Amino acid sequence: MAEPAPPARSWSLGRLLPAGLLVAGLAAAFGFGLHEQLSLTSLARHHAELEGFVRERGALAALAYVGLYALAVALSIPCGMALTLAGGLLFGTAAGTAFAVMGATLGATLLFLVARTALGGTLRARAGPWAARLEAGFRENAFIYLLVLRLTPLLPFWLVNLVPAVLGMPVGAFALATLVGIVPATLVYASVGNGLGAVLEAGTAPNLRGLLLRAEILLPLLGLALLALLPVAVRWWRRRRGGP
Repeated sequence: MAEPAPPARSWSLGRLLPAGLLVAGLAAAFGFGLHEQLSLTSLARHHAELEGFVRERGALAALAYVGLYALAVALSIPCGMALTLAGGLLFGTAAGTAFAVMGATLGATLLFLVARTALGGTLRARAGPWAARLEAGFRENAFIYLLVLRLTPLLPFWLVNLVPAVLGMPVGAFALATLVGIVPATLVYASVGNGLGAVLEAGTAPNLRGLLLRAEILLPLLGLALLALLPVAVRWWRRRRGGP
């Protein structure tokens, strides 16, 4: 039997290389303890030095923060809350929210592109007709569905990055829905981080478990999600009545 042509093999290796790099990067991050450094404990330990760095090198500090946030999201390191709190603490609520949204969107889009390139076609092919029907339904309202998932951050962030890639969502719609959808929750965490300095200086650890599950925070986010679903509901109602 003839061996596969070299161009096809090269294309396959090239397609899998970005995913391999991300996996290697994740292994290296955990191996060097990066996930422990990107934590509330580490923030409490080093917040004075970090604040000094921001005062002295404001632009560089902002760029480093956005890059670190993007890298953490691309590698799926579970440190988004700590990084967003750090953004609010170091840059203030407005700037911290903006920098965190930029970093999270960049990292999520990178992971989305890698997953779509390396896994999307293979997983859809193996899933068969069921995946094709699901993909068709998702494509029709992809932006709204993803926006709802971002507005209600109840699912793991990395999982919400991967599912649209497998279902063939356009990258532009993915990036825009991510950017818009994560603003409310990011604003909540950044505003908490903005008032975190006094707590850290007192040497106490902030109790933030379940912050987004508090009624005064979760209910407005659910309301935004339902509002985002309204166009889908109207379209479904019109079809039921035989309209366009």
